[in-house]
Amino acid sequence: MSYPEPRYLGERGQVSALLRPAPSQPDTGSGATSISYVAKQENTDGEFGLYKIDMEPRTKGATEHFHRTISESFYVLSGEILLYNGERWVTGGAGDFLYVPPGGLHAFQNDSDDPVSFLLLFTPGAPREEYFEQVAEYSQRSHEELKAFRIRHDQYNTTDMLDD
Repeated sequence: MSYPEPRYLGERGQVSALLRPAPSQPDTGSGATSISYVAKQENTDGEFGLYKIDMEPRTKGATEHFHRTISESFYVLSGEILLYNGERWVTGGAGDFLYVPPGGLHAFQNDSDDPVSFLLLFTPGAPREEYFEQVAEYSQRSHEELKAFRIRHDQYNTTDMLDD
């Protein structure tokens, strides 16, 4: 395996780093889950998105689903989270990492009595913010509207596949 083809062809480098100060409040969230956008795809030239997710104890997360266009990775910062790896539920603790390639079934939830904090990395970058900001609202709409919203955001829930 080798490095990819160069994308910067200059000789001396350039001033282009981006520092995002830690936010005083999360960027979005619904109920017992809050999300801070560490790096949005628009800030990484579409290379990746990185979010910090904090979940209160006994909080449901995403049900079993897959993505067609992005991979997703979970890195646990603190607490314990249940992660579905496509075959079974596994407990992830601080320092644990789960990689899910495109098409990989996965889900997550906090079944513990303590809060959990983890990083969510997806590549390549995609405009996922709208999904997290509006999924609670769409969950109150018709099943057809929710399914169309999910598909528009590359979120294919296995329960939706049973409808087809």
